[in-house]
Amino acid sequence: MGLDVTTLRGNLNLKLGNFELNSGAFELPLEGVTVLFGRSGSGKSTLLRAISGLDKHTEGELYFGDVCWQNGKTALATQKRHIGFVFQDAALFPHMSVRQNLMYSVKRLPKSVEPADFDEIVTRVGIADKLDRGVNFLSGGEKQRVAIARALLTRPDILCMDEPLSALDWRSKAEMLTLIEDIVAAYQVPVLYITHAPAEVERLANQIVFMKDGAIERIETLQESLSRVDSPLFDDEGAVSVLQGTPQAIEQGLRPIQMGQNTLWLSDLNELKKDTVRVRVLAKDVSLALSDPEQLSIINHLPAEILKIVPEDNHRVLVRLQLQDGQKLFAEITEHSAQRLQLEVGTKLFALIKSVVLAE
Repeated sequence: MGLDVTTLRGNLNLKLGNFELNSGAFELPLEGVTVLFGRSGSGKSTLLRAISGLDKHTEGELYFGDVCWQNGKTALATQKRHIGFVFQDAALFPHMSVRQNLMYSVKRLPKSVEPADFDEIVTRVGIADKLDRGVNFLSGGEKQRVAIARALLTRPDILCMDEPLSALDWRSKAEMLTLIEDIVAAYQVPVLYITHAPAEVERLANQIVFMKDGAIERIETLQESLSRVDSPLFDDEGAVSVLQGTPQAIEQGLRPIQMGQNTLWLSDLNELKKDTVRVRVLAKDVSLALSDPEQLSIINHLPAEILKIVPEDNHRVLVRLQLQDGQKLFAEITEHSAQRLQLEVGTKLFALIKSVVLAE
């Protein structure tokens, strides 16, 4: 499913009422999940509409690999761009059953496009037992599953998702995040994903397109963004780090996550089907020690080196660390502690992580 296309590049303009999109020149490697992130009104959905060709007033240039999608005012029709859509409200036909909604999209495919395996898709997405149910009798999460299956059945080259989780409760959101990860891994379909929730970015993103006032401010990988002390992803909880590792078999009631030669221990014992997982660590949950303390209830002690020390308000400092496997970790401590330990760039120490959870 999907073509072997590596980039989406262009420079798009679109005026909608008093709002104007001027994206600026951009180039996106189409791999995994690309998140469009910014405040409400920053232009995320407008950019997605321009990329997908949903608004005929779009101007500029857009290339999908070597294929020209937009040149000035001349544009390739949306249906010829082979894009799958999942919207916030699922956008299903209320008078149709689940099966009828799915088949409606399949029947509208060009004759040159063979639909994906119906049984495999509905089974993977988790709606095989709901095909004959009316969509008005589905929960919000179930409706989004139908919308995802409908998009996948058309064999899209890009899957566009516009805040698909915003109307769901926390349990449904967690299930849908797992499903999206599974879809990306199984079908290798690149995803353009709109959200303003940092937790979704931390869980899904390979790269992030930061938007402001109708323009693309910058494009960064997740780790590049989280390495900035002024990252827009930091919310009221402060600086956060996302570490990746390989889950191992449970030992003594804890889940070990292997990170190079070091191990993180999690209390989360839920079944993990992925070879690599992301864990979330708040900077305020990381303490520092010049030697490895042995008689301590905190079990996660990781050797690290200081890369940067950044003064903050309220006599606190943010310490950016590099772990032995090259991953970056933030610690937030008091100015007094930093002076007492005589911390400076290059100091080798131990990061004591008081709390660590799976990114979700």
